[in-house]
Amino acid sequence: MIEITITSKIQIYPTDEQIKILNDTMIAVRKALNYVSNYVFENKCFSQHKLNEATYYLLREKFSLKSQMSQSVMKTVLAKYKTIKSNNQPFTKVQFKNLEYDLVWNRDYLLTNGIFSINSLEGRLKIPFETKGMEKYFDGTYTFGTAKLVYKFKKYFLHIPMTKDFIQTTPFQINKIVGIDLGVNFLATVYDSYGKTTFFSGKAIKSKRGHYKILRKDLQELGTKSAKRKIKSIGTRENRYVADVNHSITKALVEHYGQNTLFVLEDLTNVRQSTERVCINNRYTIVSWAFYQFRKMLEYKAKLNQSIVIAVDPKYTSQTCPKCGHIEKSNRDKKNHIFCCKNCGYQSNDDRIGAMNLWRKGIEYIEKQNSKEVVE
Repeated sequence: MIEITITSKIQIYPTDEQIKILNDTMIAVRKALNYVSNYVFENKCFSQHKLNEATYYLLREKFSLKSQMSQSVMKTVLAKYKTIKSNNQPFTKVQFKNLEYDLVWNRDYLLTNGIFSINSLEGRLKIPFETKGMEKYFDGTYTFGTAKLVYKFKKYFLHIPMTKDFIQTTPFQINKIVGIDLGVNFLATVYDSYGKTTFFSGKAIKSKRGHYKILRKDLQELGTKSAKRKIKSIGTRENRYVADVNHSITKALVEHYGQNTLFVLEDLTNVRQSTERVCINNRYTIVSWAFYQFRKMLEYKAKLNQSIVIAVDPKYTSQTCPKCGHIEKSNRDKKNHIFCCKNCGYQSNDDRIGAMNLWRKGIEYIEKQNSKEVVE
């Protein structure tokens, strides 16, 4: 068993009157966050106890926050500064711009009879939420953590970390192996234990990202404040689009192959270095595609479904013949996306060859792990 936490984004539906109260609450919380942040920055105060002594009563009086709200504000600010320190980033003052509000489970928010009870400056608000597609999170098997009330895209959401114990598989139980070659012309090329190959086309995605690139370039040339705001908006839309594509593909793979599957990917940690020689017109699309995001999404979905994901060294995966094992750089014609073995003549799509070789590495991994288990 392994404990896994998933952040679920639940849309809530407040009334017009409740919207005003929520907005007033989040505005007050934002002002309080920035006040505390300024105090921490100027006084280098990172102690919860000392910060409580210095700001607690002022938060109650100046911003009309309740006791738990004041404590949450201090904890949120300290967590931000600790993150900066742990990431070895320059010490700068943290600014809170978004309308957000941290809610502690069983104190600031509860779930009763299918309705959320959320703490506000004017007491608790009973607010219904979107249940469609979210039923499994409310079946009693998940425990809820500190949520974040978020106002985004003119809607209200609760971002709730939900934790549950999941059964995990072992290499000895694996009964299917899937090799996944990631790229741009085909976002994912899949080869499985049944000898079947599946291509997830990247043509539409490549076109869309090229469109975003042109828009961004035109706006940068304008250089106005309005243009800068639009550039930021484009970046947000593009990131959402990329995440949605990766989510859809990884979800489809996990659902299709089911439990006890081993997914094998290339370790593309250094993908930026590997694309330095790519044609400058294609470099943006190739370098910036979220390969790592794809891998992390697949990893957590696989864990939820009793499967395993491994990332292996990509060396020679596109140059090795899966039939005779002959390795030669000229086996692959990158321009035409064709692989033709100089030794045995085997020919196929070069992305498919990569997926086949990853599948073979999956077999080697299982054999190695099972031999270890037998010895032990």
